[in-house]
Amino acid sequence: MIQYRVADLKLWPGIFAALSLFVNICCEMIRPQEGYDHKTVILYAHGGGYISGGLNYSRVLASKMAIATGLAVFTFEYRLAPEHPYPAALNDGMAVWEFLTKSRFKPDRIILAGDSAGGNLALIMAQKIRQKEQAVPKGLILFSPWVDMTLTNDSYEEKAALDPILTKKFVTEAADAYIAGHGEAEEPQFSPINGSFEDFPPTLIMVGENEILLDDSIKLREKIISEGGRAELDIEPDGWHVYQLTPLPISKKAMNKVTEFVSSIN
Repeated sequence: MIQYRVADLKLWPGIFAALSLFVNICCEMIRPQEGYDHKTVILYAHGGGYISGGLNYSRVLASKMAIATGLAVFTFEYRLAPEHPYPAALNDGMAVWEFLTKSRFKPDRIILAGDSAGGNLALIMAQKIRQKEQAVPKGLILFSPWVDMTLTNDSYEEKAALDPILTKKFVTEAADAYIAGHGEAEEPQFSPINGSFEDFPPTLIMVGENEILLDDSIKLREKIISEGGRAELDIEPDGWHVYQLTPLPISKKAMNKVTEFVSSIN
């Protein structure tokens, strides 16, 4: 039996109303208080290496996307490793997708979004939806996505001294905790770069020049385009891992690009 509770919250009076929804998985919907598109939603998976993060983390970027796009942003707390390794997070993400598509939104009116490990999850969810021959999401917005758990890209070494957020040691430990013997790192359920991008939705990829996951984003764009898809890559010269979370001008610039992308797929 599914039980849920609905509670109205105010994040910033006059700017946002938020809706907390509990259906076994703790979720929250951030929405503009007035004049937003009720038929389209962004489903956003938070980052944290699959070992940390939650609604408090996701609320900042969700709020920024809601301001930028005029869309509601639905976030959720998937279970975390090491207590809950693969496939817990994916199962939770797909459960939220099923909930939204069965009760509220058409699949082609949902934009998947994610940062870091959340970008990994969003990509794998999109691939899984495509494998089921279901209607695919409207598009994807990815902030510094982690797309290759083999950790073999050159940027791990080339950007090590520049990245103020991530280290290869942390990423290695996070990958080990999440995979936890359930497969090999190169398999698509861990490294979506190795999966299929046939008939993939339009995708916006944003990454900082100064981060060890830079090559993940570059290769992701190349892979999507090579299989006939549309992928836009924005590399911020002064940026680092998920710099969009900061209250800085480069974050505002990034949100303007999110606005442009969403407008282009409507």
